[in-house]
Amino acid sequence: MASLPKPPPPPRPKTRGNYNCGRCGQPKKGHVCVGPGPGPGGAASPSSSSGAGGEHGLRRALSFDEAGTPSSPEKKPKVEDVDEAELDEEATVDVGARAVSREVMAEVLHRLGPRGVMAAAGVSRGWRDCAGRVWRAAEELRLRVLASSGAGLLAALLPRCPALSRLHLRMESDVDGTTLACIAFSCPSLRTLEITMAADAVNRMTGEDLSRFVSEKSSLSALKIGGCSNLDILNLCSSSLSILWLSDLCSLSKSVMNCPNMSELSLCFTEHSSDCTNLITLMDGLGRTCPNLEKMHISSKQLSNEAVCALENANLRGLFMLSLILGSKITDAAVASIVRSCASLELLDLSGSSISDNGVGMICKAYPRTLSRLLLALCPNVTTRGIQLATAQLPCLQLMDCGMSLCANVKNEKEGPYFGEINGGIRIIRKLSILKRQPIHQKLIIKHGNLKKLSLWGCSALDALYLNCPELNDLNLNSCTNLHPERLLLQCPNLKNVYASGCQDMLIGAIRNQTLICKPQNLTDQLI
Repeated sequence: MASLPKPPPPPRPKTRGNYNCGRCGQPKKGHVCVGPGPGPGGAASPSSSSGAGGEHGLRRALSFDEAGTPSSPEKKPKVEDVDEAELDEEATVDVGARAVSREVMAEVLHRLGPRGVMAAAGVSRGWRDCAGRVWRAAEELRLRVLASSGAGLLAALLPRCPALSRLHLRMESDVDGTTLACIAFSCPSLRTLEITMAADAVNRMTGEDLSRFVSEKSSLSALKIGGCSNLDILNLCSSSLSILWLSDLCSLSKSVMNCPNMSELSLCFTEHSSDCTNLITLMDGLGRTCPNLEKMHISSKQLSNEAVCALENANLRGLFMLSLILGSKITDAAVASIVRSCASLELLDLSGSSISDNGVGMICKAYPRTLSRLLLALCPNVTTRGIQLATAQLPCLQLMDCGMSLCANVKNEKEGPYFGEINGGIRIIRKLSILKRQPIHQKLIIKHGNLKKLSLWGCSALDALYLNCPELNDLNLNSCTNLHPERLLLQCPNLKNVYASGCQDMLIGAIRNQTLICKPQNLTDQLI
């Protein structure tokens, strides 16, 4: 009795396109099929013998009546074209029904911001892979952390960036030790960390949190943190840290910074009367623990002659940028101490101090060849004589700030700007109680060949101004209310920016006419 034919196998379930192998039915991604597969009709069809030995081989799928066999030297076996296409598909991503290389797509995403890259990751699997390449290759990240997301955003995003070396955070949510721990764990190669606080955000990190973070990050070289009002102690120990900026400090009970390679230090204390930080001890310890300091910026009402003398004992001979502001107790005695301890200053900022024209004379004698930026804003004892002395005896001077020093109406003015940062930024502070009324009719004559920026903001005691500065390009005359237009002479052919807010209309017209006469081809002068 003849055996009944075997029933055909059940149909293979329908799959998406040709994602499965035609021989064995397995997924083709990363798959190279070498085994037998179903022939026509569902049975494996043997190939014809090739050679005297009668060796049998299996036909490849879709090669039905080809003359050559896999062992034939005339025709090499083919690798399945579909697998090659699949590999090509893996190297591309669809963008508007067009295949684009993933390397090109990753380069495009690299030009987006963090939120744009996160949004692109939700488009498709290919886009998510390109976004992952961007995160893995990122070396710098600037991120604004909203109050609604908090530290959860950092915990989800930072682990994707193992190569991150520079991190800048604008925090609109509160910050504490958990945030620092998350950054330390997720960024092993971090070199620069900058955290700025929004107005409503609170920085709750303590001195222990900051000390632990600095000691754990052996590669950290620059640290800038704002809102540090809860740092009761400052005990930092690092051999790699070279730049340290801390603002809004208040009442440090202990301050030790053992950072032998530190070159730049900026400590800004609050103006609260409750601040009881001992700056004399802090200054005295800097010479022993940070001998290589080059730039120092201290902003505190606790600054005094004793603190500056302690800085002299620190013997920081390499210091070339010194900024000691808000120190109303600093007098000419402190200037003498600075002159003895610092041999070659390029920037000196004593804004808010009580130095006089004699102190300015000491500065001119000590640094005639090196000093290029001198900032004496809110110095009530400095007169036009001291300013003219500085411009006459400092030939390398490029920036001079005398804002609110030549002030006639002190009782009616409560605030005034000055260049308070090491890099020449502008801040607003309250006027000091020691400011004295100066005579209104004062004349200022400046002739200088290298001066580029001059700030006379709020110098309401000025009655006449004569400038002969061929390189001057920035002049600030805001609130010079008593400056007469007929007693103004500007011989500054390169003058580009003139600020005259709060001045008389006739003075503004005189400034405009003189700048256009000196430089008729430039019609873009900013007269504000």
